[in-house]
This record gives sequence, C-alpha cells and structure tokens, in this order.
Amino acid sequence: MSAKNKAVFLDRDGVLNREMGDYVTRIEDFHILDNFEALKALQDKGYLLLVATNQGGLAKGWYTEAELAKMHSLLKETYQEHGVEITDFFYCPHHPNFTGDCDCRKPKPGLLLQGIEKYDLDPSKSYFIGDRERDVEAGTAAGVKGILIDSDQPISTVLDLID
Repeated sequence: MSAKNKAVFLDRDGVLNREMGDYVTRIEDFHILDNFEALKALQDKGYLLLVATNQGGLAKGWYTEAELAKMHSLLKETYQEHGVEITDFFYCPHHPNFTGDCDCRKPKPGLLLQGIEKYDLDPSKSYFIGDRERDVEAGTAAGVKGILIDSDQPISTVLDLID
C-alpha cells in the first residue's frame, strides 16, 4: 500500500522565526515571521506542516528542552490563531563536538525520515523549505524536494514551486 499523505517540512530559524545569527536560546529572542497566509495556502492544498530543525544548542547546554518546548508552543499557538496547524516538530538535540555523530542532524535525512514514517508521507509529493544548503541536502537524501530560500525570506515568494 502506498503512502497517502504529503507534507511541507519547514526549517525553523530563518524560515518560521527570525534568524538571529546564532542559536535562539530564550523565548524573548524568538520572533515569529509572518508566513501565516502562505502556510494556510499550503495547508488548504492538503499539506501537513512539519518543522525539522537542528537544535545543537541543547547539546551545548545553552538552553533546555523545556525552553525549546516553550518556543515551539508559542510557534504552534501563534499559527493556530491564524488558522494554521503545525502538525509536529522534529528536532536534533545533538552537536558533533559534544555528542558525536547522529542520524538526525541535517544534512542527514533522519528528521525527515521520522516524519515520513510517522505520518505515512509520500516523499515524492513532499517538500522541505529551508534557508541553508544542508536543508536541501537533507530533503534530497529523504526523497523530498528541497526549496532553498534566503533567511527571513517570505514563504509566499516560493509558493509557485509547490504543486
């Protein structure tokens, strides 16, 4: 039986919230970008919206899982207020200098593969929007089409690349 669902994976920093140039470690520095209409349009086309983000600052001890959960709750709630449902968050808590190698840190495809399995996704109908080459590489490795944007570029500018 073939997979039935499709998704748009979204990198977090620089895509959903403002790029700070370093880890966002405090909720006070977490500034959500206005991509509400663009993501609503994708949701209305039947795409699940999934976040896939490297969070190496956890391994470095710069912030806690609890602080990260607060940021993700704020993101989810803010989008819900605009009628957009972020279905899930996948994050890599590792950092090569602190935890060694892992399968989930982008450009490896682990985060996307978790989402594909959990939500029975068809990778060939799914996308990954990110502001780093490693996001596109992770997408390609997972069989998902990667779309590279500039940091803080509105997602609306790449909607025409998504069927």
